[in-house]
Amino acid sequence: MRSSEHGEAALVSFYEQVGGRATFERLVTEFYRGVADDPVMKPMYPEDDLGPAAERLTQFLEQYWGGPGTYSERRGHPRLRMRHVAFKVNPDARDRWLGHMRAALDTLELSPLHEATLWDYLQRAAHSLVNTFEE
Repeated sequence: MRSSEHGEAALVSFYEQVGGRATFERLVTEFYRGVADDPVMKPMYPEDDLGPAAERLTQFLEQYWGGPGTYSERRGHPRLRMRHVAFKVNPDARDRWLGHMRAALDTLELSPLHEATLWDYLQRAAHSLVNTFEE
């Protein structure tokens, strides 16, 4: 916590605790580095350039963890399941996504508590987006 100018304790968001935008940009950059070479994941991203997808994910994660609300301002409610329904998200895709995200998260060198908190969320989100069990 930090003190406000009126002497009250103000909560510091998870977003701020882990380093703000720079941390989430590093996470997403490393994540998409893995996706770019993944034969299952890469075709799920329609743009030739992964930049727009990376920016959307960065904005989403920033907003979720207490940073700016840019994602909702530009795209509306996240509606993650709806936004992913067009893609075949089976257990293999989920596990690949998690593998790339785990590798990216490991590059951040967060405190154990912050790392565990973020990883728990990412795992729950990935499992919730599975929409088929077909190969």
